[in-house]
Amino acid sequence: MNPDQRERTEREQAGRVLPPAPCPAPAPGRLEARRAHLLSEIDRSTRSRPLSLPAPPARTGRAGGAGRGWGLAVGAALAVGAAAAVFGLGSGPPTAPVPVRPASPASVRLLERAALAADTSPRTTARAGQYTYVRTVGHTSVLSETRTGDMRLLREDAGMEEWTSVDGSEPTLRRKNGVDALLPGGAPGRGGLNDPTYAFLDALPTDPGELLERIGAEAELNHGAGSDSTTGPHQEAFVSIGDLLRQGAAPPATTAALYRAAALIPGVDVVPEAVDAAGRRGVAVARTHDGERTEWIFDRSTARFLGERTVLLEDNAWGPSGAVVTSIALTGSGIVDAAGRTP
Repeated sequence: MNPDQRERTEREQAGRVLPPAPCPAPAPGRLEARRAHLLSEIDRSTRSRPLSLPAPPARTGRAGGAGRGWGLAVGAALAVGAAAAVFGLGSGPPTAPVPVRPASPASVRLLERAALAADTSPRTTARAGQYTYVRTVGHTSVLSETRTGDMRLLREDAGMEEWTSVDGSEPTLRRKNGVDALLPGGAPGRGGLNDPTYAFLDALPTDPGELLERIGAEAELNHGAGSDSTTGPHQEAFVSIGDLLRQGAAPPATTAALYRAAALIPGVDVVPEAVDAAGRRGVAVARTHDGERTEWIFDRSTARFLGERTVLLEDNAWGPSGAVVTSIALTGSGIVDAAGRTP
């Protein structure tokens, strides 16, 4: 099959999974600008170091075609190259390349639809003294050791409401099962990938390559070669982006950039049918690692983010194959003037 035939086949397959985008496609000039930027990133990286991925660390335990349009990941080969380039992987002595599969055309098409929907949504504004509001339902799973030394799987309720100061200067109010608790606050302007505030999210780069480089640097530091983690930097970056998306009230430009950055991560695919913790059916963008599939679930018609879940693809200590060990749905979000208020 020649490249043109393969592209037509992939477009047809993606079209069967997803309906036509409800918002207009990007202008041709915008597509070319994105293509030129990604190509320049690859060229810059390959001049400075070999474009290769490090060999994966030894497993020590368990941790939780070029020339296509942007709607198909600017090509499968380009997605792989861009991901390796902007991740900052391959630092240090060159190692043998590890085969990686690029994000599938269907997944990139869905992520671009979600990005376009975010791009065309009303711009959120937030000022000092305000709070981002998020409401979730669902569950998480934890392994607890019993007095006899056995491990017991426990399911914990993840339903809650949270009010987070937009600049991080005030304590976060968490309401769970009708009980309020104040979480420690920081100083104005503080925040990070693990404790994002609106101000932190608003300051993140909106160029997908730069954003993935920022997220990937931390993932590589804590989960790359030489660490004790078996999660790996690609999976950790995917999980980190999912955590940021679940904040719900991020600026639209940041949200769109997060979707496009995820499209540059190798191994991302689509799950045609998924159900969130609120019982809403949709289509998911997913990545599988070590027998566990992390899914971001989207409304099939609007490409709106509904929630995420983790599904076991093989039996392990967390349960049998097919078990949903974590499922959290975003059911409300917005900007409010005071903690305790709702949009």
